[in-house]
Amino acid sequence: MRLRNIPGADEAIASSPYCIQDPASNRGSWQNFFQNDHPVHIETGMGKGRFILQLALQNPGINYIGIEKYTSVLLRAIQKLETIEAPSNLYFLCVDADQLPQIFAPGEVSRIYLNFSDPWPKKRHARRRLTSREFLSCYDQILSADGTLEFKTDNRQLFDFSLEEIPAAGWKLVARTYDLHHDERLNTGNIMTEYEEKFSASGNPIYKLIASRNP
Repeated sequence: MRLRNIPGADEAIASSPYCIQDPASNRGSWQNFFQNDHPVHIETGMGKGRFILQLALQNPGINYIGIEKYTSVLLRAIQKLETIEAPSNLYFLCVDADQLPQIFAPGEVSRIYLNFSDPWPKKRHARRRLTSREFLSCYDQILSADGTLEFKTDNRQLFDFSLEEIPAAGWKLVARTYDLHHDERLNTGNIMTEYEEKFSASGNPIYKLIASRNP
C-alpha cells in the first residue's frame, strides 16, 4: 500500500500527548498507566481513528489503545483529537502489530479489533495478513483467557482465509456473518469505520467474525 508522505508527521507524532512514545515500558503495568483497573481493548491498524474514538467516547469504563504503523495515517487520528475534548481513556501507538508481545504482558488485553486490514492478496505475502496464524500467535500471547478478537472486512478472499486460519491457529470461531449490516444480532451497536462507510455505500457486503482463544 502506497501512502502519501505528509511532511512533519513524524515530528507531530513524537510530540503528541496522545501518542505513547515508549510503550514497551508499560508492559505488564497498563493499569498503572491509565490509573485504573479497567479492561484494555486495542485496535490494530486503526487508520484515521474514527472507530476507536467513538468506542472510547461511548465506553468510559474501558481503556482503548489504537495502533497504526503509518505516520501519515496516524497523524489524521491525532488531528481528530485536537479538535475535540479528547477522552482520557484513549491513546495511540505508532508500531507494527508484530511488536504486540513486547508491549503487552500475557492476558493484559481483553479485546482486539481488526478493521479492513490490508489483504496482502499475493500468496507469498500471506504471513503479513493480520489474521494469519503468525499474527494470531502474537495475539495469543497478550489476550486474556476470556478475551475476543473481532474482525471486519469487505474482502471475501481475506475473510475466507481468516476463517481457515482461526482453527489452524488453535482458536475458536464464535460468530460470523457474510452481510453484517443485514445481520440484526451482530450489527447491534456496530460502529462504522471510514472504509466501512465507503464500501457499504458502494453496495459491498461487510463480513465480520468474532474469535476467541481455545482454553
